[in-house]
Amino acid sequence: MAAPARPSAFTAGLRALPAGIWALGFGSMLMDTSSELIHSLLPLFMVGVLGTSLVTVGLVEGVAEATAAFGKVFSGVLSDHLGRRKRLMVLGYALAAFSKPLFPLATSVDWVFAARFADRVGKGIRGAPRDALIADIVPAPLRGAAYGLRQALDSLGAVAGPLLALLFMFWFADDIAAVMWVAVVPAFLTVALLLRYVQEPARAGDGEGVRPPLRLGDVRQLRGAYWWVVGIGAVFTLARFSEAFLILRAEDVGVSLGLVPLTLVVMNLFYALCAYPAGLAADRLDARRLLLLSLLLLIFADLLLAGAASPLLVFAGAALWGLHMALSQGLLAKLVADSAPLALRGTAFGFFNLLSGVALLAASVIAGVLWQRFGAAATFLAGAAFAALAALGLLAWRAPQQAER
Repeated sequence: MAAPARPSAFTAGLRALPAGIWALGFGSMLMDTSSELIHSLLPLFMVGVLGTSLVTVGLVEGVAEATAAFGKVFSGVLSDHLGRRKRLMVLGYALAAFSKPLFPLATSVDWVFAARFADRVGKGIRGAPRDALIADIVPAPLRGAAYGLRQALDSLGAVAGPLLALLFMFWFADDIAAVMWVAVVPAFLTVALLLRYVQEPARAGDGEGVRPPLRLGDVRQLRGAYWWVVGIGAVFTLARFSEAFLILRAEDVGVSLGLVPLTLVVMNLFYALCAYPAGLAADRLDARRLLLLSLLLLIFADLLLAGAASPLLVFAGAALWGLHMALSQGLLAKLVADSAPLALRGTAFGFFNLLSGVALLAASVIAGVLWQRFGAAATFLAGAAFAALAALGLLAWRAPQQAER
C-alpha cells in the first residue's frame, strides 16, 4: 500500500502559520483593495480633472509616503513602550478608512493632499506595529513565509482594487469621483475584521504597565547589521519611485483612460503570485542573491518602460516591477525582524520605514522633475541607475545575524 503523500513545503508552510497571520493578511487585502482602487485613478483625477502638474503629482505622492514613514517611527517606538501593538494598528486602519470619502469629495488639489495625508498617517500608525506583531506571532523559522503571505494577500487586494476600478469606470461611464466611493466599503470591513480576529500574544511584563520611555542608549542596541538592512532598503526605494508613474506611462503610450488601471493589475498580480514563494525562499536561501535578482528584474523593468512605445511593453515592464517587489519586500521585512532585538522590534521597523519613506519622497520628486523636463524615458533610466547603485551596495553587505527571537 502506497504511503500517503507528504504535503509540499508550499502547503505545509501555509498550514503552519497561525490564524492571526491570516487575519492580518486578509485585513491588508481589504484595505489595499480600497487604497489601490483610488490610487489607480488618482493621478488621472489630479492631472485630468483637477489640472495639476506632474511635478505636483510627484510631490503629493512623495510627501504622502514620507508622512507614512515618519508615522511608523513614532508608532513603532510607542508599541515597544506600551508592550502592545494591536490597538495602534487598528487605530491606523480606522484613520485610513475615514479618509477614503475625502477623495471623491475633493474639488482641488488641496483636498487631495489632505486626504492622502490622512490616509498615509493611518498607514504610518499601523505599519510598524503590524510588522512587529507578525514577528511576535510567528516562530522565527517561519518569518519569511509569514511576511510573504501578508505581502501576497496585500497584493491580491492591489489586483482587486484596479479591477474594481475598471469595472466601475465602465459602469459609471468614466466618472472617477463616483468610482472612488466604492473604496469606502472594504476599508471599513478591514477594521471590523482586525478587531474581531487578531489576538495579540502575551509578552513578558504585560501586567506591569507601560515600559520606560525609549532612550538614545536603547537605540544603540540596533547593531550594524540592522543599519545595513536600513541602508539597502532606502537605496532600493530610491530605485523604485511611486507607482503613480507607471499609471502615467500607460496613458502616455496610448492606453485608454478606462483601461489604465490594468497597469497596476498586472504589476500586483505578479507580486501576489510570487510573494509567498519568495517568502519561503527567504527562509532557506541566501538573502543577498535574492535581493540582487530582484534588482536585476527592476533594471530590466525600467529599461522596458523607458523605451516602451506600446501598451504591451508597459505591461511587461509592470510585470517585472511586480516580480521585483515580490522578491524584495517580504525579505527586507524578515531581515529587519532577524537583526533587531525583541524589545526594539517596533522601533526597528519604524526607523526602517522612515528612511525608506524619505528616499521615496526624494525619488518621487526627482521622477516628476525628470519627466516634466526630459520626458518619461529619463525618469525610468534614472530608476535603472539607482537600482545599479543598490546592487553595488549589496556587494559590500553581510547578512545580519539573528537577534533575540
